[in-house]
Amino acid sequence: MLDNHMEAAAGKFVKAIKDTDTYKGYCYQLEKIKKSPSLFEQVNEFRQRNYEIQNTSQVNELFDKMDAFEKEYEKFRENPIVDDFLKAELAFCRLMQEINMIITEELDFE
Repeated sequence: MLDNHMEAAAGKFVKAIKDTDTYKGYCYQLEKIKKSPSLFEQVNEFRQRNYEIQNTSQVNELFDKMDAFEKEYEKFRENPIVDDFLKAELAFCRLMQEINMIITEELDFE
């Protein structure tokens, strides 16, 4: 359980993340794509399949599976709304990964 000091610090940290252009861009693109529920559903299917391929494939078959997946969704990714959302999501995910790396390194957490 967090003490009051840690809870306040965590709140400030979350606010700092929300104030980044990366997070604001992600929220904007998320709002934009949700205006088309069927397109958002297709994006979620794309994301789910991508996740499954990356997390269930053997290393020696991953490249071929990802190549086939990218070809299958090539036209879909040409939609600017889809592409803009996926780029914004990737940028936000990378930001969160960088933050987690900094925290992990600074705490000597192995």
